[in-house]
Amino acid sequence: MQRHLISAADLTRDDAVLILDTAEEMARVADRPIKKLPTLRGRTVVNLFFEDSTRTRISFEAAEKRLSADVINFTAKGSSVSKGESLKDTAQTLEAMGVDAVVIRHGASGAPYRLANSGWIDAAVINAGDGTHQHPTQALLDAFTMRRRLVGRDAGIGQDLSGKRITIVGDVLHSRVARSNVDLLHTLGAEVTLVAPPTLVPVGVETWPCEVSYDLDSTLTKSDAVMMLRVQRERMNAAFFPTEREYSRRYGLDGDRMARMPEHAIVMHPGPMVRGMEITAEVADSERCTVVEQVANGVSIRMAVLYLLLGGAVVDSKNVPAVTHTRPTGSEEK
Repeated sequence: MQRHLISAADLTRDDAVLILDTAEEMARVADRPIKKLPTLRGRTVVNLFFEDSTRTRISFEAAEKRLSADVINFTAKGSSVSKGESLKDTAQTLEAMGVDAVVIRHGASGAPYRLANSGWIDAAVINAGDGTHQHPTQALLDAFTMRRRLVGRDAGIGQDLSGKRITIVGDVLHSRVARSNVDLLHTLGAEVTLVAPPTLVPVGVETWPCEVSYDLDSTLTKSDAVMMLRVQRERMNAAFFPTEREYSRRYGLDGDRMARMPEHAIVMHPGPMVRGMEITAEVADSERCTVVEQVANGVSIRMAVLYLLLGGAVVDSKNVPAVTHTRPTGSEEK
């Protein structure tokens, strides 16, 4: 594992599979009466969120606390950032406090990379979403969910997603989730197809390791997983499609379209969902929809990332986390 997690494109296949396998072990912690490990006892993690978030922030906080880390939550609203403080000054303030890791979400693409490579702070940096660029832990939890559903919880250990066909539908232009998933799924051997209106397909998409289609119906019958994306109106500054009704008719997933998918195929959504727009209530509440699983899996994935970045951990031949410390952090236990 590298020192930071900034982009899904930075992960090799072995890196990604290691994280997924470690997350399987972390998922077992949730089944225990006491859902805690002492791995990060004495370590301090800051959740540095410059954008509003519910799922990601709470998921990281739950993961950190289950690993016994000391957690500091920072939001731009109500902080010195609202008074004009720069990212550099904020980072140097955190460095003075001696933090060990920073989980950052920022509206500007590249902010986590800048924080990790600027020398402002000597801490591991984890990208929790930057602008329209990357959201690597979301891609990891999506891949983890796919592997569990399409390969198997136990059969998937050590495996990637080779041969699986994944369709990502919707607002690709503004989606860091789409970019991260294309990078990671390609690394894991999956075949990815993007489906979107022409106005919501990014310039330069032909260089991405995926196929592009403008017809949702033609791709559904050959998809193992269909991921619906939210239309991000807050990032739009123009009319990218005529009406919501027109968008829903062409690119929304309803019961009839879901019925055309293979029986084993699953429906995914990174959330938050806009029911009636990109997905109907019938589909969102069906057994084939993995939205709730994705939230639970997000905690396991983020525990695995923190464990590997800060705990100096490896996974042995029996896939049981075994820790070797680069510096003392207290006792370890399985």
